[in-house]
Amino acid sequence: MSIRVNFENNLGELKRKITEMGELSIVALERSLKALKTQDVEIAIKVIEGDTAIDSLELEINQFAIWLMAKEAPVSRDLREIIGVLKISSEIERIADFAVNIAKATIKIRNTKPLMEITHLEKMKEVSIEMLQKALQSFLEENILLAKEVGDLDDIVDEYNDETYKNLTTYLSEHPEETNQVVQLLFVNRFLERTADHITNIAESTAYLIKGQMYDFNS
Repeated sequence: MSIRVNFENNLGELKRKITEMGELSIVALERSLKALKTQDVEIAIKVIEGDTAIDSLELEINQFAIWLMAKEAPVSRDLREIIGVLKISSEIERIADFAVNIAKATIKIRNTKPLMEITHLEKMKEVSIEMLQKALQSFLEENILLAKEVGDLDDIVDEYNDETYKNLTTYLSEHPEETNQVVQLLFVNRFLERTADHITNIAESTAYLIKGQMYDFNS
């Protein structure tokens, strides 16, 4: 087997692990919002426990990438690809952490009358998952158009974030007895907004890989 083919196979394995990590994070986001919506503490606990698998994958990716750089001494585009993998795995790990934070917020709210209907949290989660799917596909296929679409979707999440913040703070001024739940939902709103930002970072890393120059899809 030629050195080049062997390198491509190793890079393919890295990308497979990135895909697996992304899929686990999507599941975590889905479950964390389901737990919040239904106030199911058991689901929330499973999200928290499942974070260990994502952390382990990130460690595997980091060790594999460092080994590959030491073994192959890649330059130019090959080096950008490996660095891109490292950056993306870090972003996905942060996304998974936000899912855990949402699960913890659910546990803190517990059996209180849910206020999800005055928020856009479910929509923010759906758009964020679409963003992550597009960002990962963009990276795997080296498709810069998909990367740019991620930036456009981030604007939608930002709009939902602003509207949810206004709705919740208005509700809190009228119902101070609901302070605990409203504060936790405000945290969740922030977690989802930051999730979208980290996904946008993945798209920007992909654009850099493809074009060799930095992009700012948040501007």
